[in-house]
Amino acid sequence: MDQNRENRENTLPDITKNITLEAPIQKVWETVSTSEGIAKWFMPNDFQLKEGQEFHLQSPFGPSPCKVLTVQVPTELSFEWDTDGWIVTFQLEDLGEKTRFTLIHGGWKEPNEMIGKANEKSSIIRDKMDGGWTSIVNERLRKTVEE
Repeated sequence: MDQNRENRENTLPDITKNITLEAPIQKVWETVSTSEGIAKWFMPNDFQLKEGQEFHLQSPFGPSPCKVLTVQVPTELSFEWDTDGWIVTFQLEDLGEKTRFTLIHGGWKEPNEMIGKANEKSSIIRDKMDGGWTSIVNERLRKTVEE
């Protein structure tokens, strides 16, 4: 195994989802950067678009504390999600009447490390979330933005 990979403590890779949406960037931005928009395709929340702002996502395991990290209107938004070091980033690219949307869910630990609330190994949670993000982005976000 190469030394650099070893130094990264064998952490799991980021989850990345890419999709091209049939909607202008402003519409997609409003859907992914407002409390009401996020509730339609992801989870109920009390999100506010402000760097350093703390908020909660209402997950199946109860309220998850989050914190807005970066805001670059209308191309990027990132936030800390819950207490396990996760960082979720939304990236938007203007393609005229379409928008390229990329979701990155990073901050994963070693495969066997337990994730407290779910009481599962990190690798199992990552697999579940990888599948979950696929349907959230490809189906729910697409439907919300394109309807």
